[in-house]
Amino acid sequence: MVSSFRVSELQVLLGFAGRNKSGRKHDLLMRALHLLKNGCSPAVQIKIKELYRRRFPRSLEAVPSLSSLRSNVFNLDSSSSIHSLPSTSVAPHSPASPLGTVLLQDTKPHFDLQQLSPPIPPLHPDVHLRSLPFYDVLDILIKPTSLVQNSMQRFQEKFFIFALTPQQVREVCISRDYMPGGRRDYSVQVQLRLCLAETSCPQEDNYPSSLCIKVNGKLFPLPGCAPPPKNGVEQKRPGRPLNITSLVRLSSAVPNQVSISWASEIGKNYSMSVYLVRQLTSAVLLQKLKMKGIRNPDHSRALIKEKLTADPDSEIATTSLRVSLMCPLGKMRLTFPCRAVTCSHLQCFDAALYLQMNEKKPTWICPVCDKKASYESLILDGLFMEILNQCSDVDEIQFQEDGSWCPMRPKKEPVTAPSSQFSHNEGSGVISKIYSAKEPTEISPKKKAEVIDLTIDSSSEDEDEPARKRKCLYLSDSQGSPIKGYGDY
Repeated sequence: MVSSFRVSELQVLLGFAGRNKSGRKHDLLMRALHLLKNGCSPAVQIKIKELYRRRFPRSLEAVPSLSSLRSNVFNLDSSSSIHSLPSTSVAPHSPASPLGTVLLQDTKPHFDLQQLSPPIPPLHPDVHLRSLPFYDVLDILIKPTSLVQNSMQRFQEKFFIFALTPQQVREVCISRDYMPGGRRDYSVQVQLRLCLAETSCPQEDNYPSSLCIKVNGKLFPLPGCAPPPKNGVEQKRPGRPLNITSLVRLSSAVPNQVSISWASEIGKNYSMSVYLVRQLTSAVLLQKLKMKGIRNPDHSRALIKEKLTADPDSEIATTSLRVSLMCPLGKMRLTFPCRAVTCSHLQCFDAALYLQMNEKKPTWICPVCDKKASYESLILDGLFMEILNQCSDVDEIQFQEDGSWCPMRPKKEPVTAPSSQFSHNEGSGVISKIYSAKEPTEISPKKKAEVIDLTIDSSSEDEDEPARKRKCLYLSDSQGSPIKGYGDY
């Protein structure tokens, strides 16, 4: 409440508490927050609530104003006068009661404005966010806090303040790394998370509609919207943690302010929280997965026997099961065979490649069955580790009913000698030879051979030439295929 006060409200509050009320807004706000942290009296708490209600009045049309209620209390009966009521019966506004509540003792009717207002969610709901495998939480800067509506307007705004300790500032600064292009990156980050204010189960990151975040007065760029599934459907931003380290003041003397504005939705309440986290790499997660241990090969053998056990009600019995040793993600041979304990299949995928892909885009979906495969549920399969160490030249194996396995090597195809076929060309009396693809030909079919007409009468040529000569001719048929024949010329 105090963080949303203006200068005038802060001065009134500090003056009421007997503190110095001069200076800039930042100084006034720090004094007011320091007053709260040291423990303030009930009178100061009531004053804060009074200023907050005055700053954000609840304009409910169905609720009458406080002044009209007071007039109704004093004019309950036209025949009775104010002197007929006991002196303790009416307390229109006392320091011990919050503003907007009329307390009536020993009288009827009883008016309570707080009962007529909509229920207010708790300031700090017992919300548990889903753990992020690539981040280790070092400290909680702002615990989950409800984004409460301050008015009946559609767009709301709320302010939050947090400060870093000298040790936290040091951890962030020493983790700084300069990336190409002069961009700074931090492995220790200040992370802001938004989710639904639900306490039934761990919550995923979820953004309210029309979200706008400012850190120390600077606009924070939100992740891009995913393409809408249908035309006319509002685009939804993918929920993910927000790294606001670049806009945070890395100083223990100056606090940081976060402004969140959003559009209120009926039936949906959101909460925000800020954490100090350390970012992990896929190599670190792979090392942690190895340290968790390799699953006993007997677990996989028992699963094989269960899958290959004959069902008496089934007419088809499965006697063997073929499994690939190639990763379905990278189409490469498995190095760290892995699968989730929630999966019912034997096929494994490579743990290193799976972690690298989720480091870029965290989906945590099994590439074999398309079901959830979270990091906590991953295991390294001991049976597949043994098979990979024993077989280095096969990509597929076959499991038997007793849990044993054998490699599946491809069969070698027999080498056949090239054959030539002869066919008789009808109508021409010429025998043609059909060449195989592997047998070289003397003349390529693509080159057009010279055609010599053998039907021309050669009686006149017999008189001129003393002897005839026979020569082998290469002709081509109508389809361009070579024809070998003999003729006189």
